[in-house]
Amino acid sequence: MTKISGSAILTHDGYQILQQQNSFLNCMKNTREKVLETLLKYQSCTINTLADEVGINPISVRHHIAKLEAEDLVASEEEIHGVGRPRRVYSLTTLGREKFPTRYLQLTSRLLDQLKETVPQPFINKLFTQMAEALVSDYQTGLDQLSIEERLDLVTELLTSEGFQVTWERDGEEYYIREINCPYYYIGKDHPEVCSVDQTLISKVLAVPASKIKCILNGDTHCTYIVPATIETNSDQQEAS
Repeated sequence: MTKISGSAILTHDGYQILQQQNSFLNCMKNTREKVLETLLKYQSCTINTLADEVGINPISVRHHIAKLEAEDLVASEEEIHGVGRPRRVYSLTTLGREKFPTRYLQLTSRLLDQLKETVPQPFINKLFTQMAEALVSDYQTGLDQLSIEERLDLVTELLTSEGFQVTWERDGEEYYIREINCPYYYIGKDHPEVCSVDQTLISKVLAVPASKIKCILNGDTHCTYIVPATIETNSDQQEAS
C-alpha cells in the first residue's frame, strides 16, 4: 500500500514513520508551550517546579529549557533562597512574553490619541525625536571616530534591536538604507509621526539628514533612506592624512 504526499510516494511503513515523527514534533512543541505558559503564570520557576507543573521529569525540562534559551525566549539567573547554595530560576525574556497575546498596540494607540487631544502637535513630534536621541545617546562617545560605513553598521545594529530588518548599500555617490519591515507599522497607520524615530536615529548617527524616498505606510514594499556618500567623518580625515 502506498500514500502520495506532494510529489513523493510513501510506502505504508514510511507513512507510519512520518506520522510518528510529526506526532513527536507536535508533542515537543506542546510541551515547550506549556513551559512558556508556566513561566508566564509564575514569573520565575526552578527546573523542579516546571517539571511538576508540566508533568514531565526534570531532565526533559532541562532539554526544553535549553532549546528555549537558544531561541532567546527564556533566561535564567541565580537566586538566593534561604541557607545553602543559590538556586537557578528561569523566566521569560521580552521576546518570550511577546509570544502571548497583548494589547500593547491598542494601548499605545489610545495613549497617542489622548496626547494629541491634550498637547500641540509639535510636542508629539518632539517626543518621538527625543526617543530616537535617547537610543543613540549611549553611543555618542567615540562616534566621531567611526567611518561612515562603520556608522552605517551601527545604524543597522540599533534598528535591528528595535525590531527592524535593515540592509544598506552604496550606489554611486549615495548610500541606501532599506528597512525590510516596520515594527511600528500598526501604530504608524494612525500615527505616522512614529516614522520620525528611525529617521532621526539614522540622521543622528550619520550626522547628516537622511532623506526618506520610500515608506511602507505609503504602500511601498520597504522603507528607504538615502544619504550622500561624501560624508567625511573624523575617522575618514585621519585616514586621509
